[in-house]
Amino acid sequence: MHSTSTIKADAFRPEQGGWRLFWLAVLGTTFLVIQSLAATARPESLAPLAEKVSPAVVNITTSTMVEGRTGPQGIVPEGSPFEDFFREFQDRNGGGNRPRRSSALGSGFVISEDGYIVTNNHVIDGADEIEIEFFPGAGQPADLLPATVVGTDPNTDIALLKVEAAMPLKFVKFGDSDKALVGDWVVAMGNPLGQGFSLSAGIVSARNRALSGTYDDYIQTDAAINRGNSGGPLFNMDGDVVGVNTAILSPNGGSIGIGFSMASNVVTKVVAQLKEYGETRRGWLGVRIQDVTDDLAEAIGLAKEEGVLITDVPEGPAKEAGLLARDVITSFDGFEVKDTRDLVRRVGDTDVGKTVRVVVFRDGKTETLRVTLGRREDAVDGDTSATGDDKLAPDETEKELLGLTVSAVRDDMREELGLEPGSAGLVILSVDETSGAWEKGLRAGDVITEAGQTKLASISDLEEQISAAQDAGRKSLFLMVRRAGEPRFVALNLGE
Repeated sequence: MHSTSTIKADAFRPEQGGWRLFWLAVLGTTFLVIQSLAATARPESLAPLAEKVSPAVVNITTSTMVEGRTGPQGIVPEGSPFEDFFREFQDRNGGGNRPRRSSALGSGFVISEDGYIVTNNHVIDGADEIEIEFFPGAGQPADLLPATVVGTDPNTDIALLKVEAAMPLKFVKFGDSDKALVGDWVVAMGNPLGQGFSLSAGIVSARNRALSGTYDDYIQTDAAINRGNSGGPLFNMDGDVVGVNTAILSPNGGSIGIGFSMASNVVTKVVAQLKEYGETRRGWLGVRIQDVTDDLAEAIGLAKEEGVLITDVPEGPAKEAGLLARDVITSFDGFEVKDTRDLVRRVGDTDVGKTVRVVVFRDGKTETLRVTLGRREDAVDGDTSATGDDKLAPDETEKELLGLTVSAVRDDMREELGLEPGSAGLVILSVDETSGAWEKGLRAGDVITEAGQTKLASISDLEEQISAAQDAGRKSLFLMVRRAGEPRFVALNLGE
């Protein structure tokens, strides 16, 4: 007994390295505990999650009456010797032009016990009939239920449906998509390829993806999403919906691990408006804008590349508040403006009728204006742009400047160039393909209406602005250019 005690005491004597062994043992034990906790935190199976959320996931079947086809397509190959025979047979039996019913499949999910269902707009667009099928054996209605459309938003591809059920329906909640991080586990559920209820798992591959819409904010995932999954939910590990499965990137129509789900923080705002109004009501500022590049920032006098540049201010809230073309919006409603996409989304998410503070950079200093937002859906597309000053007679000579061959706009050119009657400017006749003007995207047919914030009516006006910019030591000249009537700003290098 004494011998054992002596051995243990000796083991922890510093001169024999005992303390080192002790701490190594502690660290080893701690590492094993951490591994065990990590294994405990990661579920061994997704079955409990699937059981929890699957009752709220639905299959959606739509049907539409379409005009009948006029020939025997699909029966025999085109050019076949039997083609005339089958066409004659169809015509004799009246089947060639007979309307037929076309069906399509999609997915959705229940968001309230009284029967509101979210899906994609493209799933139900143009449908005459919509039927909802619930997960079998989940305590939901066993029969197919007809659904009505409450409202749709093609801009985000979201639709809200409603069913009437004899019982309270099981439903799922929206989560905060901003908390979904790249690498987080997610689960997609739906009706892929018409095979019925199906689950696939993956991770968040990327965030804030934009496809083609103005208000896009997609979560990219490698969870398998196929045709028929459209409108189905993307769940986090808590069983909250963080996205609505909408699109895939695929060369063959099947999943290759690049799927896109509209972020729930976008969807919740849309759904709330569809539920209340049957339509969306987005804020409208009323400006045309473009991103600020390094060379534009230098030409404007900005210390750094920031905000968005106003290219045009048609009739609307911004014009009433005093915003001007060439203003750079750096802040909107208390938020720093990163780029055009950021501003468009912030304005769209702001309540119609709200008065907001807009900070702009103008003539070397910042100004704050108060703008009362209108409603985007009420805005008239194709607002007329500000007309130019036509008090000077146009100069019809041609000249090459800064890699551009230009001529004054003539009366017979304005309609073809998309300009307002009486507007002035210089039309670009040709562009040197080795010049900086070509690299900046200027092309024949573009019209330069302003240079250095001065309206142009003749070639001499442009020459004066070039000289003034060079005398001021500027590296570039600030131009307003219109293409098919649409304005944008270009900072053209004066070293050409």
